[in-house]
Amino acid sequence: MKKNTTIMIFLFAALALFTVPANAAKQVNDMSDINLTVFVPCAAGGAGELVDLSGPLHTLITFTINGNNVSGTAHFQPQGLSGTGETTGDKYQATGVTKASSFKGSFQNGQFTQTYVNNFRIIGSGSGNNFLVHEVLHVTFNANGTVTVFHDNFSIDCK
Repeated sequence: MKKNTTIMIFLFAALALFTVPANAAKQVNDMSDINLTVFVPCAAGGAGELVDLSGPLHTLITFTINGNNVSGTAHFQPQGLSGTGETTGDKYQATGVTKASSFKGSFQNGQFTQTYVNNFRIIGSGSGNNFLVHEVLHVTFNANGTVTVFHDNFSIDCK
């Protein structure tokens, strides 16, 4: 999950560098196929297993650049992401949404803040092998490069 946060931050910065300075909102609306492997600890009768997932991920990012500042929102949502357990062969569906409900940063001093809400679910066939992740966190990069991450809420459940 932390890797996704870093990727999103660099994506926001890269998008901002390739736009002309203006006050108008910019938008990136993309559908790309992804592949990922997730360990589902409640699968295989509680023994856990790796689940290989693939399918389309919808990405929607809106942002505004105003002088040396950027602000906006981001939304990432699986669209029919499915996969198979490596041990059992069980079928799984990935659902949920990851949303950077807000971000803002400065190109002048490198300060950046982001509020990140992640609801990620790997739903298996049958009962007892559904993996549910929920997290709310705030990331801050201050002007001297110090990174602070604060989790408001974090839970992982197997149902």
